[in-house]
Amino acid sequence: MAKTIGLLTAGSDSPGVNAAIRGFGKAVSNLYDVELIGFRDGFSGLVENRTLDLLKEGRLSGILTQGGTILGTSRQVPDAMIEGEEYVDRTQEAIDTYHKNGLDALVCIGDKDSQLAAYKLSQAGLNIITMPRSAENDIPFTDKCIGFDSAREIATQAIDRLHTTANATHRIMIVELLGSCSGWLTLGAGLAAGADVILVPEIPYEFDVIIQAIQNRIDAGRNFSLVTVAEKARSRELVDFMEMAAQKKGGSLEEKERTFEKIENNYSAQTLLLAKRLGSAIGIDTHITILGSLVRGGTPTAADRLLGTQLAEWSVKMVMEGAFGRMACRKDGSMASVHLEQVAGKNKTVPLDHGWMRGAIQVGSCLGVEADLLSGVEE
Repeated sequence: MAKTIGLLTAGSDSPGVNAAIRGFGKAVSNLYDVELIGFRDGFSGLVENRTLDLLKEGRLSGILTQGGTILGTSRQVPDAMIEGEEYVDRTQEAIDTYHKNGLDALVCIGDKDSQLAAYKLSQAGLNIITMPRSAENDIPFTDKCIGFDSAREIATQAIDRLHTTANATHRIMIVELLGSCSGWLTLGAGLAAGADVILVPEIPYEFDVIIQAIQNRIDAGRNFSLVTVAEKARSRELVDFMEMAAQKKGGSLEEKERTFEKIENNYSAQTLLLAKRLGSAIGIDTHITILGSLVRGGTPTAADRLLGTQLAEWSVKMVMEGAFGRMACRKDGSMASVHLEQVAGKNKTVPLDHGWMRGAIQVGSCLGVEADLLSGVEE
């Protein structure tokens, strides 16, 4: 029976997405009577019905090793499209496009916010399947997200290069990495590059503990230090203040969380504050390097190409079997899927007893608190 499938890539960019597009297209091309429609620039292209034929001869050639996405991407979501200074719900237009193109299924390769948007379309009655992609690896119920391995490799190489500069100039080098809710990238790259201090959102850090750790290195004759910090890592004193302010304002749990988030947004530049505190306390020149979106670009690693291809092939299988409303994933090394309801709006944090946490402690990296304060982490 003939099928028409839609495919889009949405949310923040990450390497390996083209491998997934290629994998899906190649797997579909082996089937009879299947049309594959690509939507440009994420959910924006779905709402505006901007399409291209992905099975057109040559369209998928040579893209396996390319970063980015040939479909383009955007962070817009159907129920909150930006128009001027307002957010407009254009969900119905997305639904209309789905039916106008006669789609039997829509496959979305996207980040955490995109998973939530896809779930809402699934709730609206569309046949949706997703694939996880995130340089931060913050989508739950999958071992890894497309793009994480590449981002970690790029970050590790950058920290390696800064290591020689820090040694030569006798500086404290602070490297800020992506990590709004979880510290997978910062912890993974920091541990791989031998960072002396690793600060992640899961563990509010103590300035005094970090200062002492660096001072101990100086006392041992090491006149430089490498610090990796996630962009949303916060000090214990700031977290305590925000929690007190949210508690004082009162209201429901949801209202307190909104208050907490609002306060947090007013206290940006925490990495700059960290640098000033460390430089002032220790008396060593402190330098900040913000990698930001740098880790999202470039050639994907072999691991990300393999993961993208595997998830794509599995997603085609899900479409043909009618396993809709689910995200394709790799769990404990095997391909599987999970209900979007379990993924939407959720975050995957680093467990305090994770092997990387234990490894960091064992090799002497400072995590911003005394090691024995980490519940579940054995020294």
